Amino acid sequence: MPEATVIAPYLRRIDEARIYSNFGPLLIDLEHRLAGLFDIPDEGITCVANGTLALTLALKAQMPPPGSLCVMPSWTFAATPHAALANGLVPYFTDVEAETWAINPALAAAAIRTAPGRVGAVVPVVPFGCPFDYAAWDRFAAETGLAVAIDAAAAFDTAAPGQVPLTISMHATKSLGIGEGGVLSRNVALVKQVRQMSCFGFKPGTRDALFPAINAKLSEYAASVGLAALDGWPYTRIGLTNLARTYSVRLASLPGIEPMPGLDGSFAGSTFSIILDHGLPEASEIAAHMAKSGVETRRWWAEGCHAQSAFANCPTSDLSVTKDLARRILGLPFHLGIGPREINVVIGTLADALVTSATAHRGLTG
Repeated sequence: MPEATVIAPYLRRIDEARIYSNFGPLLIDLEHRLAGLFDIPDEGITCVANGTLALTLALKAQMPPPGSLCVMPSWTFAATPHAALANGLVPYFTDVEAETWAINPALAAAAIRTAPGRVGAVVPVVPFGCPFDYAAWDRFAAETGLAVAIDAAAAFDTAAPGQVPLTISMHATKSLGIGEGGVLSRNVALVKQVRQMSCFGFKPGTRDALFPAINAKLSEYAASVGLAALDGWPYTRIGLTNLARTYSVRLASLPGIEPMPGLDGSFAGSTFSIILDHGLPEASEIAAHMAKSGVETRRWWAEGCHAQSAFANCPTSDLSVTKDLARRILGLPFHLGIGPREINVVIGTLADALVTSATAHRGLTG
């Protein structure tokens, strides 16, 4: 997140304008700069209070039938099914490709054919911001007529907006951190609908609520952080890509461990997940050993959303790949405060954890 000294000039602009919310001048500036970054019209983006609301509204604007199923991977963050539930949809958890950790149109189509009810929407998820075939989902939406919204929460550096709306998060844990989120699409009419829904459904220039909606607007204070973050984005991006490359090189010395697909330092992600070979101990064991040495890790998506209490009654397809990934994926410490010394500690602790766990397993089986 930007430091207070670089945010201060934007805060002074708020004081001068005395406009604090409701699509103020700083928000308009922020959206203009973001539109340029993503090469879309200014009207093709609307910022909202957080990424979960962005996804909720991107679905809502397409009016999927209430009570219908919403196809999505179980291998995702809880915000994805929460957004479906907020629209009166039923999350229908499907499996992902082992190679990409994502669903694709073919997997979605297969899930729809065997679905236990009517499917009204599909939410593909971009895993940890890695490169993703956005255009394929434009074709899928056009062919099926279903509501499609892409959860690209972590994909600030790789998002390629098409006709299907995609939502990004600018939470503090993301590569561009301002604490908030947005909806992007070349379908300007849909984005305008989302914008109106984020402001109580008011007809522009009136206090007349035209349809059910919510309040999800981005304040000028949050926009000031966003503008300051964009000022520093070129340096943030270089730092994150360099850190990913360094990790990738250092991990090459540890047999049986690979970075997640696409995580090669070619884009600025906000996390760094590794996958363990099948012959190695499970990620939960490695995490426990590393924690004892003072190195915190993350199992970002845990066992998958299907295993969480809030979604326990949601239907699922076969989730063999998801369950396998959940046992083998671990997120390493990853932020701009990490230098060579800290990386040495992380890699050394990971190596020790692998040896300790493997020794314990041999003792149990011997």
